[in-house]
Amino acid sequence: MSAETVEERIARVAFTDDGLVAAIVQQWDTREVLMLGWMDAEALRRTLTSGRVTFWSRSRQEYWRKGDTSGHIQLVRGARLDCDGDAILLSVEQVGAACHTGDRTCFDADDLDPVRGDA
Repeated sequence: MSAETVEERIARVAFTDDGLVAAIVQQWDTREVLMLGWMDAEALRRTLTSGRVTFWSRSRQEYWRKGDTSGHIQLVRGARLDCDGDAILLSVEQVGAACHTGDRTCFDADDLDPVRGDA
């Protein structure tokens, strides 16, 4: 466990002018990218201290803990800040679907069919 307090860890985050940070959610063991959500300092605090992921809903202007209504919970396995401090990578144990559509991941639906680069 880090000697750094939760508040000191949160202070390292470069939140947007709206007070938010993007949180990329990834299955801890397979590294499958599940979803992206938004957090303010309080949502991050709740996530770091409770073992369950909490987001800030930009549309509803309220906190929501993943799985409270669906049962599809995200159990925190790790949390990392990127090199610029403006994005968080959450490693989770996903129980059930991650996407509100009922899909395993939010990134299953729409392939943008890019030209693939050569090495």
